[in-house]
Amino acid sequence: MNRSWRWTAAGCLLLALAGASACSVASPQPALSSQAPTVGPSRSTPPETWWRAGAVTGTVTSGLEAPWSVAPLPEGGALISQRGDGTVLELTPDGVLRTAGRVPGVVSGGESGLHGLALLETDGGPVVYAYFGAENDNRVARMPLLGEPGAYRLGEDEVILDGIPRARNHDGGRLAFGPDGYLYVTTGDASLRDAAQDPTSLGGKILRITPDGDPAPGNPRDTPVWSIGHRNVQGIAWTADGTMWASEFGQDTWDELNRIEGGANYGWPIVEGVAGRDDLVDPVAVWATSDASPSGIAAVGDTVFIAGLRGERLWQVDTREGDVAGEPADAFAGELGRLRDVVALPDGSLWVLTNNTDGRGSPRPGDDVLVRVELTPAS
Repeated sequence: MNRSWRWTAAGCLLLALAGASACSVASPQPALSSQAPTVGPSRSTPPETWWRAGAVTGTVTSGLEAPWSVAPLPEGGALISQRGDGTVLELTPDGVLRTAGRVPGVVSGGESGLHGLALLETDGGPVVYAYFGAENDNRVARMPLLGEPGAYRLGEDEVILDGIPRARNHDGGRLAFGPDGYLYVTTGDASLRDAAQDPTSLGGKILRITPDGDPAPGNPRDTPVWSIGHRNVQGIAWTADGTMWASEFGQDTWDELNRIEGGANYGWPIVEGVAGRDDLVDPVAVWATSDASPSGIAAVGDTVFIAGLRGERLWQVDTREGDVAGEPADAFAGELGRLRDVVALPDGSLWVLTNNTDGRGSPRPGDDVLVRVELTPAS
């Protein structure tokens, strides 16, 4: 297996080959469960720091069409976005899949459509945030989540941020509320390379906004922009020490895992991968694009899990004090197909979402699926 990675620590730069996969599922194509496992939290996240993916313990749901994002619900279950038709599905706590609604204004095409979802609990009830491609731009909208578990529906939408460049490729699209309570939004350069270095453009950036869509207090330029110089970020997460991480698609050579800091410049399109320049922030790990094409990421303790599309595997990166600690490991290489998202659950397990029906994969029986993965402490 030929997969490469690079990491930086204590000012040194090393290039090596990653070792064999740490764990794998027992069967190359796990059979769909006749009974869905329990959907939802059951206990607190275990206290250990570093983790590894174990076995796939069941299929939570199947038959999804180009799914993109999974947002767990506090009482169990989840909301799942489908990129092509703009549908938000409700996965009920007992494993039933139903339509909660469609996000108005979604215009799909190429890599654009309905992307990330994020959920915010408010005094008035839960609110769903969605990133989507409209006719001429990408936008973030919010909608109240009405009804009860098992019968949720989307309320009237309100666009809180627009004008994000849109194209057939490089549309970003991940949403997540950070530990500070603000909404982080990842955008692609929309194939306009210079937009990533233009501080006045929302393309090729990580944005940080209030729940109402205003620039968050403390942003470096008093605009929505938090960091610049990104090609196409599709995953963000925070490890236990509060460090923010982002996965980024490279062009031809290096996909990246970056440690994100406000006001920093991550180099695209000046450089792909490591630049070694004082004015640019180097990634802490890189992979050949054939081994990763990273999309959603999740963090458990101080381990970052990265869903690989073209690489068809789940990368596992242990971190310490904001840097990589040891060699990244992988799991499920070629066994589940393309992986779009990974979600950490309160019970210490993961959900992993496949993406074989988006026109670039080879659909398998039941695709696309959401599976549950056990975690074990890293040895």
